[in-house]
Amino acid sequence: MHVSQQRPIHVAINAHLLSGDPSYRSAGVHQYIYHLLTHLPQAGCQVTAFLGPRRTRVAQADSLRYRWTRWPTHRPAVRVLWEQLAQGRALRAVGADLAHGPVFVGPLAAPCPVVVTVHDLSFLRYPHLFRPANRLYLRLFTRLSVHRARRVIAVSAHAAEETARLLGVAREKIRVVYHGVDPIFRPLPPEEAAAFRARRGLPERFVLFVGTLEPRKNLVRLIEAFARSGADSGAALVLAGARGWYDEEVFATVEQLGLSSRVHFPGYVPNDELPLWYNAAEVFAYPSLYEGFGLPVLEAQACGTPVLTSSVSALPEAAGDGALMVDPYDVEAIADGLHRLLTDQTLRETLRERGRAHAARFSWPRTAAETVAVYQEAITGGRR
Repeated sequence: MHVSQQRPIHVAINAHLLSGDPSYRSAGVHQYIYHLLTHLPQAGCQVTAFLGPRRTRVAQADSLRYRWTRWPTHRPAVRVLWEQLAQGRALRAVGADLAHGPVFVGPLAAPCPVVVTVHDLSFLRYPHLFRPANRLYLRLFTRLSVHRARRVIAVSAHAAEETARLLGVAREKIRVVYHGVDPIFRPLPPEEAAAFRARRGLPERFVLFVGTLEPRKNLVRLIEAFARSGADSGAALVLAGARGWYDEEVFATVEQLGLSSRVHFPGYVPNDELPLWYNAAEVFAYPSLYEGFGLPVLEAQACGTPVLTSSVSALPEAAGDGALMVDPYDVEAIADGLHRLLTDQTLRETLRERGRAHAARFSWPRTAAETVAVYQEAITGGRR
């Protein structure tokens, strides 16, 4: 298929996982889809977004159109059926040059080339941390999708290596396109952060985590490390995020260690409120066991918050030289890192400066431009 140079590429994006619900579904992949729909039209694409009946517009642009289905795709089983049975017809109806599956899966039978984004392969590396139905779906359809796709986008070099090694995808078919950082993530005046802490009843000093409460985020070890270090410094621990799955041990650990008054669970935090949380925190801690990228690390850095994160998976790529990295399996190492960041102001200032410089290299317009380049390759130079 060849696209005329006289008109932009028309890409159809499966946006059924776009969510405004106050739950874990509004985290990572939601932000990725949202920013693609916002910035791809500015990068020269004509975009059609496929949405379920409960989803609404997220952006306005002359070259961004929406098509809703009556299928109740908020139900996972129905969404899977729509992806594989109805999406092909929808692609023909809109006359798309290319289909983009932004979350692991693309249509296996499509009338046009397909690009698929792989965020991580945690469902292969840590299968016991997933519900059986989710694990089965991701294992089967991700493998089929990446082999059928003309190009595969990986959100980090680590994710690219994992995709090639664990799924057997030819490395020359994979392109690394990093996420961006929204400009809303920036340093705020200290008085604004102080007012936010007062409004929320937060202590002056606290360690912040942001993310879904699920096993891969390593929150049990973070709580145990906090009990050994942060609690003694007078700081609190705030675990902000929606409840995900298999999170009972997190709450049980807080009770067992007698930390109920020192560990706070504010729940889901809307994206536009996140900059206040990052700015209000003394330290941001993200000791995840495995990430395909690690966008919260960059968001915290962009806000000027000193970061502690893991030395494994893609997190060194996300953090650059702007974070203190620790072994996420070593509670003592996490505890020592927290203690250093809470007691060493010089270290905090160094990481604050380095982190902001590193985060400034990532933007969603750049992500969109690099994604369009992958689309062009898929149409003109890929193989079915």
